Amino acid sequence: MSTRRQFLKRLTFLSAAFPFIKSINIKKSFSKEKIKKPVVISTWWFGVEANKEAWNILKAGGRALDAVEAGVKIPEADPKVKSVGYGGLPDRDGHVTLDACIMDEFSNCGAVAFLEHIKHPISVARLVMEKTPHIMLVGEGALKFALSNGFKKENLLTPEAEKDWKEWLKNSEYKPWDFQDVHDTIGMLALDSNGNLAGACTTSGLKYKMHGRVGDSPIIGAGLFVDNEVGAATATGVGEEVIRVAGAHTVVEYMRNGYSPEDACKMTIERILKRFKNKDKTDIQVAFIALNKFGEYGTYAITSDFQYALYTEEEGNRLLQSKSFY
Repeated sequence: MSTRRQFLKRLTFLSAAFPFIKSINIKKSFSKEKIKKPVVISTWWFGVEANKEAWNILKAGGRALDAVEAGVKIPEADPKVKSVGYGGLPDRDGHVTLDACIMDEFSNCGAVAFLEHIKHPISVARLVMEKTPHIMLVGEGALKFALSNGFKKENLLTPEAEKDWKEWLKNSEYKPWDFQDVHDTIGMLALDSNGNLAGACTTSGLKYKMHGRVGDSPIIGAGLFVDNEVGAATATGVGEEVIRVAGAHTVVEYMRNGYSPEDACKMTIERILKRFKNKDKTDIQVAFIALNKFGEYGTYAITSDFQYALYTEEEGNRLLQSKSFY
């Protein structure tokens, strides 16, 4: 039989091995009257229009899953958004390849990666979730699945994106981390009036990436994670760095252990920055947004150019500046 001393030794070991553990009590005393819902939060300036579409569903009492899918379809179809869907800048070979994932309150999830010719990869991802026993389909398989379910094959390379790509080809200088005038993924999280969470994430990826590159956006646990008992998180920025720390899942686990959404995002960014040590940390961007079960939200980024959109009944739809390290 374990003694009290042995138990305390084990507890000390666990605290050292898992330093992110703060508390296993997830605000169990939180009053239901204090829960703010519905709420929708998304990344970047194009999140404002995306939020409007999502809010139309949420204000009518709709499901968070439906809201996030409808919301992110707005930038997917907007040719002015150069980092998502139609109008997205291509890879170095001139192909617009798309990644997306979606997750609901029951931990159901679906994803597509390296998908070409389909304007709304988020809807294909949802069908992967609902119609197959799998979580992710990629490349030609994802395209075949989309076409068999009624999606139409389209040319997603707009004249503007093609012009930018051909200009880049003159020097072929590969700076995939350069976010000037491009920005990145649309990630969206929602809490509906029934207290359920869902999230969606969709992107055309880093501009002029190597053909076949896939980032964090379609990876459950990296670009997006939802736990209906705790909260949800999504990422934007350089996907390789997000994958290394299982970013969205890490944010949710911090929230599970009692940290606020903002602190959870900040601590996950700190884990990413540790890898860079004495290197210049201002030439790379990663940001997280998070929403917990109580309608509390938070964000944090490496550099100060990250903005996010927030829509609540009390404050309307706003574009806000995120806190950052630099």
